[in-house]
Amino acid sequence: MPADTPVYMDYSATTPCDERVVAEMLPYFTTHFGNASSRVHSFGWSAEAAVEQARQRAAALVNARPEEIIFTSGATEACNLALRGIFNRYAVKGNHIITSATEHKAVLDTCKALEKKGAAITFLKVNKEGITDLEELSAAITPSTILVSVMFANNETGVIQPVKEIGAICKQQQVLFFCDATQAAGKIPVDVNEAGMDLMSFSAHKMYGPKGVGALYIRSRNPRVTITPQLTGGGQERNIRSGTLNVPGIVGFGKSCELCMKQMPGEIQQLAALRNKLRDGLLSIPGTFLNGHAEMCLPHVLNLSFTDLNSSLLLSALNKTIALSSGSACTSGSLDPSYVLTAMGIEPALAKAALRFSIGRFTRIDEIDFAIKEVTDKVAGLRNEPIS
Repeated sequence: MPADTPVYMDYSATTPCDERVVAEMLPYFTTHFGNASSRVHSFGWSAEAAVEQARQRAAALVNARPEEIIFTSGATEACNLALRGIFNRYAVKGNHIITSATEHKAVLDTCKALEKKGAAITFLKVNKEGITDLEELSAAITPSTILVSVMFANNETGVIQPVKEIGAICKQQQVLFFCDATQAAGKIPVDVNEAGMDLMSFSAHKMYGPKGVGALYIRSRNPRVTITPQLTGGGQERNIRSGTLNVPGIVGFGKSCELCMKQMPGEIQQLAALRNKLRDGLLSIPGTFLNGHAEMCLPHVLNLSFTDLNSSLLLSALNKTIALSSGSACTSGSLDPSYVLTAMGIEPALAKAALRFSIGRFTRIDEIDFAIKEVTDKVAGLRNEPIS
């Protein structure tokens, strides 16, 4: 058994803060504690300079312009700001929004809330591997369509959507494209221009930064996108998102972006090798199935179903030795089968038997070996238990 137990394999829920990120944040709690909006003295100037450096680092990670990055409290707020802001701003053009049935709840629940305010929402189906049908997307666009919202990579399965093709369709149809890239940014290359994104959300705590800080990219040219603010007050962030800036968090976000940009090529190979070893080891257990696409997926995420088992029972058997989840952290308390897996056409019994393994920067090979043996033993033990 590894010295560090339980072994953490829930990196898609959150990541540990990198020590280099923490070190860069610390002075902004004490020495450089100024308000970034206080532009009449050196404490405010220092804070503002740190925020702008972080903005440049976040922009560089996704190939955006610094002025196109709006800091928020996280990806959920960024998704809300994008969807609600576009719906309010472009109401004169139309009320139709297209999204996918497998989006994060931050998108799905916001779309459902907008429906009550007069929005027409189309929820696209996905195939058995979780991929959005491009022909169905094209056919769904109407003259009243103002936005297409499809995530870059799924938080439960790691499936990567054909975002470049989606962006091209949107550009051809002159419809805005919003992409929730929370699970992808910092893990794999995300280029807002190459993919034709007009808005994009991402978050620090998914990429070894602090919780409580994220960003929304808003395209400034070709086309210039404008949105209606959802928080008003002090006029911060170009009057798009008012509120005193979380300077230490933003500094940490910027540092995490810088580190991910530098380490990404090596980490992709390292994580894919570890993930493949874990996948092959667990798929050798009889009655185990992969959920998602074998190739179009994040290098660090693995979603598997174990027949004749319930994921809650398996999680209970493993929770002292391996930290896992049965899906999104936001819905981990639900007893219902995953709506993502259900939308993929996976039968309820298998959907209820699914576990998500997600590894990261600090995962070691001995932890992979331990997880394979531990899960294999626990699955066998639970299957052999007499039915009461």
